[in-house]
Amino acid sequence: MAFTLAARLHSELLIRKSRFIACVEPMADRASAQAVVQALWQQHPQATHVCWALLAGGQSAAVDDGEPGGTAGRPMLEVLRHQDLDGVLATVVRYYGGIKLGAGGLVRAYTDAVAQALLGAIKVPIVRRCELACSVPYALEGLLRRELVRCQAQLLEVRHGQDVAFRFALPEPEAAGLALRLKEAGQGRIVWG
Repeated sequence: MAFTLAARLHSELLIRKSRFIACVEPMADRASAQAVVQALWQQHPQATHVCWALLAGGQSAAVDDGEPGGTAGRPMLEVLRHQDLDGVLATVVRYYGGIKLGAGGLVRAYTDAVAQALLGAIKVPIVRRCELACSVPYALEGLLRRELVRCQAQLLEVRHGQDVAFRFALPEPEAAGLALRLKEAGQGRIVWG
């Protein structure tokens, strides 16, 4: 099961005079992540690097931002994967302290910065949702509304006409059970689609 984060978290490491400021936060997509990175450059104009990693619904990125290839973004991405996270952006702003760390030292620094930020993280399970639509006679409207509350569905649209048309989203694991309960209770009077 994949998890996201409940809130943004920060950490800061000082390694051989280089300062690593890490942040992990919930993030929906790559465009939003790039906007955050741009904002970090504006907040830290004297920084040497702003490296980042993203896992968000099949979109991933690992950006070294001038560090030697594979020493920043990829290790950060691996920390996110190892924690089973999705919908998460990890950023590390580095202020160079004048002492080279070497490839291994950089990998450890970026990995540790992100891991430290995640220490206090509250992970929230990601529950995939599906969208369904159906029409019911007015006599079954109350039943359908109670079932939607029972399975934690989000009501998206209700239209009253000859019948009552519903459009709603619910956790995928609940969909099959809801359809079965409504089929039995509705006795063929519920139209899906």
